[in-house]
Amino acid sequence: MFWASLSDFIGRKSTYYCFFLLGIALYALAPNFANAGSKALFVSAFCIILSMYGGGFATVPAYLADMFGTQFVGAIHGRLLTAWSTAGIIGPVVVNYIREFQLAAGVPRDKLYDSTMYVLCAMLAAGLVCNFLIKPVNPKWNMSEAEVAKLQQASAKSESAIQHGSFGIGRGGLDLRAAAFWLFVGVPLGWGVWKTIESAVKIF
Repeated sequence: MFWASLSDFIGRKSTYYCFFLLGIALYALAPNFANAGSKALFVSAFCIILSMYGGGFATVPAYLADMFGTQFVGAIHGRLLTAWSTAGIIGPVVVNYIREFQLAAGVPRDKLYDSTMYVLCAMLAAGLVCNFLIKPVNPKWNMSEAEVAKLQQASAKSESAIQHGSFGIGRGGLDLRAAAFWLFVGVPLGWGVWKTIESAVKIF
């Protein structure tokens, strides 16, 4: 709620600048907080970082509306979440490989994640540049009021033809195409979950 409310005052793009700049600073400082033995600073840094993950989710629909307009923001948001979930799988895998590489190199266990924090800083720096490069869609691609009205009328007509009510679950079935899509999503997701569990078990 804090980040989404802040974005109403400073703008969505500026809010994402805060995410990237503050994230870079906190990830870079986290190893120093740990080495100094300050649990309070270390935990506080990651609490702020975690708040920005939620803040990103809360702010991005409005950011997309600023960029593309509101008519198709739901579909565009769905595509963005696909990329976001891909990053959610790749990120932990990258962290795990860096950890294993450092273990093999003989790095002490209490220093394993120092380099990882700096790699994450570099990723955030790349995101900062991408945020800078994002521009609103050229007005020539905007729909006219007449086009919007026509689309909404067609949507309302097709909506009225759909059966509504509580008729239960399971009407879609599972054909070859649906199974292929489930595999497309499920295999990488399952692999990511397995690697996460595999890494988590080592902690215990």
